[in-house]
Amino acid sequence: MRHVRRVPDTAEFHLRRGLHLRHRGLHLRHRGLSLLCAGLLWTAALAAQGDPELDARLKTLENELRCLVCQNQTLAESNAPLAEDLRKEVRELAVAGKSNDDIRAYLVARYGDFVLYKPPVKATTYVLWFGPFVLLAAGVAVWVTVLRRRARMPADETLGDAAAATDGAAVSRARALLDE
Repeated sequence: MRHVRRVPDTAEFHLRRGLHLRHRGLHLRHRGLSLLCAGLLWTAALAAQGDPELDARLKTLENELRCLVCQNQTLAESNAPLAEDLRKEVRELAVAGKSNDDIRAYLVARYGDFVLYKPPVKATTYVLWFGPFVLLAAGVAVWVTVLRRRARMPADETLGDAAAATDGAAVSRARALLDE
């Protein structure tokens, strides 16, 4: 038996052909969008990759600056939102052509010497730099003084006024209780 191919009428033929062309147009549009997205992602990847010298410079700066929220972490170590904002600000200043000293000066003018992880030694930071050593020296001096006074006391004075007030009978009674 021979297969007879049915020839569609003209309206049906054009309708099918039109749908086919429309489908092909959608396919081309999707391909174009895909290429556009790929190009944008590639451009973004190149921009994110950036300049290795700038990244190293920023990392050095971030290690020299203190996170204002965490206070005991550098800007590079902190995950606080303010630290992220400061890192962005430092990056913008560096990209704008500011030197490391200019960036530090800008941040010190805005936040004070506290923003520097190692603040400079000057009149306003003497307490910060030398305060712990002064307190340590004062503590050692008090400790030595107390030890010397105890060494000079006779053995009777070390027991205090309570032992002097007790009589010999009370002491012998306490010893007898302890011996039992």
